[in-house]
Amino acid sequence: MAEETRSNKEQVDDLQQALQKSEERVRLLQERQRAVEDQLAAVTADRDKYQHMYEEVITCFSWKLTKPFRAVSGFLKKVLRESPLTRRLFKGLSVTRRLGWRVAWGRFKAGRHQKQQYVQKLGDPSVVSDKEIAFEKAYQFDRDIKISVIVPLYNTPIRFLKEMIESVTAQTYGNWELCLADGSDDEHAEVGKLCEKYAKHDSRIVYQKLKKNLGISDNTNAAIAMSSGDYIALFDHDDLLHKSALFEVMKAICEQDADYVYTDELTFEGDKVSNITVVNYKPDYSIDFLRSVNYICHLSVFSRALFNKVGGFRKEFDGSQDHDLILRLTGAANHVVHIPKLLYFWRSHAASVASDIGAKTYAIEAGKKAVLEDIHRHGMEATVESSKIHPTMYRIKYELQSEPLISILIPNKDHVPDLRKCIDSIFAKSTYRHFEIIIVENNSTEEETFAYYRFLQDMHNNVKVVTWEKGFNYSAINNFGAQFAKGDYLLLLNNDIEVITPEWMEEMLMYGQRDDVGIVGAKLYYPDNTIQHAGVIIGMGGVAGHAHYRMAHDEIGYMGRLCLVHNLSAVTAACMLVKRKAFDEVGGLYEGLAVAFNDVDFCLRVRKAGYLIVFTPFAEMYHHESLSRGYEDTPEKQKRFAGEIAEFQRVWKEELEKGDPYYSPHFSLDRSDFAVEY
Repeated sequence: MAEETRSNKEQVDDLQQALQKSEERVRLLQERQRAVEDQLAAVTADRDKYQHMYEEVITCFSWKLTKPFRAVSGFLKKVLRESPLTRRLFKGLSVTRRLGWRVAWGRFKAGRHQKQQYVQKLGDPSVVSDKEIAFEKAYQFDRDIKISVIVPLYNTPIRFLKEMIESVTAQTYGNWELCLADGSDDEHAEVGKLCEKYAKHDSRIVYQKLKKNLGISDNTNAAIAMSSGDYIALFDHDDLLHKSALFEVMKAICEQDADYVYTDELTFEGDKVSNITVVNYKPDYSIDFLRSVNYICHLSVFSRALFNKVGGFRKEFDGSQDHDLILRLTGAANHVVHIPKLLYFWRSHAASVASDIGAKTYAIEAGKKAVLEDIHRHGMEATVESSKIHPTMYRIKYELQSEPLISILIPNKDHVPDLRKCIDSIFAKSTYRHFEIIIVENNSTEEETFAYYRFLQDMHNNVKVVTWEKGFNYSAINNFGAQFAKGDYLLLLNNDIEVITPEWMEEMLMYGQRDDVGIVGAKLYYPDNTIQHAGVIIGMGGVAGHAHYRMAHDEIGYMGRLCLVHNLSAVTAACMLVKRKAFDEVGGLYEGLAVAFNDVDFCLRVRKAGYLIVFTPFAEMYHHESLSRGYEDTPEKQKRFAGEIAEFQRVWKEELEKGDPYYSPHFSLDRSDFAVEY
């Protein structure tokens, strides 16, 4: 009975405590309610005050007196917004505000030089000789393919509409249809009248007036629903096609069995295509570059079967609907083919996306969403944010699926100050801690070196020193060091590297963990902050060379490549993360290349095994290059260097003849700054 009484008392106590907590919650909620009411009263008072001030202003004599000046000011603002010159000026001021005057001035100089190059080389890229036109019109393909050119219309300026249609009717390949879905409002009835006029004279032109404007995605879907072609070409309502565009696309389809084709493009202002503002010479298909930015864009042509497989445009991605669709199409395609020719002319004017995307926040968010969804389709998690250089160029941070052991391999001979700087920077700055360091000792002679080795192994239980007793052979030394590595990833590192980015290992591992990636390279600077390495271009200098070599630290590179993750043919082994599985699969580094081009050869063999090579600019380091071994300045070294060049050219003869897939054939192989080849 006493136990039952105590139990009832405990229950009462519990109820009283619960009641007290409830009363306390009610009191807090009442206080919050009073605070909100006070804030609301203050906001209402401010609103009434500002409303009264506004009414006083608009009814005063001086406001009425200045009305003509405001009208003139508004007109001038409109004129300035529509002027290409002032748009470029304001864009330059925006870049200056965000990134500083040095970067803005560098971009201006580079852009002006680039434009001069293009104009000198291209002249008017829309011009085709009569001989070429006759040849292409008479050409007989072995497949009969109709290409449906899809154009959603919306309040299109009549002059632009006329030029767009006539750039299609002028195509040298004749088996096409032009599908025009018109979502224009009632005030732009002239759009439909002009389209009907063209359709009356050419049965290949199909026009439909939509009952209402459905938005860019659904308008485009409506145009595709009108089509009957085997392949679909996406075309904007105010742009132009090169006369040979569809002919070149047909060649790619027939000769390479392509189910997705894209071309190079340029942006122009005004009435003439030769008034070039930007030329985009694109790399071949690069999934990491595509996730960083919609570099493919125009002209895109794909099979109807592929389109049906992935589904149409999605309204929730309006503003970046092309990026979303291109990610889905290329991800499902059997063969994506890039035509390295300027076949699409993107018109920049006051109302176009080519003019200014920065003000369209919905497009920016839609682009992030499209990239993130593509990553999810491949079973990964990540965050996507706008890069520092442009809101629709993205930085992706993949979620690490695990924390595998990374084995850092550092070949070394003496040069203790440099090795100490390297090791100290790893331990002091690295936020990723699950690593081991394997120093491969190679014929050091200074006692200080061995004393430092002992110190390191006493201080750190994750540092090991192993000895390679034979002569210097970079490939053999790293292969030897890999035998002692326990990690799932090997990180080849020169002893003259100094870490800058604390998250450098995470930045590389987030890509290296993907099944499709074999190697990840970093961005390296000389001590004077010029670029030492930002990827390797095959064929440059006759063998291979570094992209954007010696450019300034703050440069963005060609089409933003210095600031965006993208795929390459090769990266330097001065700082290279490689999946252990891929390393073993190709048998490590080729020991026939002792000093030069062994890393390039290794990357090419890993690519041949089916893996991607990724360059990330978000893992940054200083590279005090050639301190360990000196330059190729003796007759013996020069002879060996020449021999290794010959060996590399022998092994990779076919690849050198084809050219680097991630470097346009329009660029010079004698320069590293993506200059146009004359």
